[in-house]
Amino acid sequence: MKRIRKSFMASMCLLTAFVLWTVAICFVDVRAIGPQGSSVGFAGINGFIHNLTGVHWGLYTITDWLGLVPLFVCMGFGILGLVQWIKRKSICKADHDILILGGFYIITIAAYLLFESVVINYRPVLIGGILEASYPSSTTMLVMSVMPTAIMQFGNRIKNKVLRNIIAVAIITFIAFMVIGRLICGVHWFTDIVGGALLSAGLVMMYYSVSRRYCDKLVK
Repeated sequence: MKRIRKSFMASMCLLTAFVLWTVAICFVDVRAIGPQGSSVGFAGINGFIHNLTGVHWGLYTITDWLGLVPLFVCMGFGILGLVQWIKRKSICKADHDILILGGFYIITIAAYLLFESVVINYRPVLIGGILEASYPSSTTMLVMSVMPTAIMQFGNRIKNKVLRNIIAVAIITFIAFMVIGRLICGVHWFTDIVGGALLSAGLVMMYYSVSRRYCDKLVK
């Protein structure tokens, strides 16, 4: 129970940090350094890092395609939940951790759609000649939300410890590659990556605290 409380508090701190970070981006060092005269907060550090990394379209394409991996993971767990629903003839009889995971996916999608509508800042480059919303990095948010929860799910469902560890290491390596790759390829500002990481970390910790709390109740 103590670990669950700590996870919940960590979630609240991370989500609060995300909100404060977002507000700061709107007001701190806002300058028009983007394409078509678009403005971005923390212009000094954002401009410095973008000029340092440059733009690498090959890496952008790779990370863009690999961004489908979390979607396939979501689809996989969604199919698992659907199969359980059909076999057990009630959605309430599906594994409760799968139902909680489904709720987590809905919240993640809602956050993505929110920031597609509420534009905080635009990309440092044009994509196909179009100036797109950039904050928070949707790929970073998706990868850092879906893949850590996948580690938790695999950890609960795979009995072989060696296989669990191999899968966990592979997923962590994938997450690191995707986040670093999105920063280095130059299609996001540094603050976009940080925002995506803060939001997803807060959501994942919330998922962990809710799922563990519910599972502990079932055990009791």
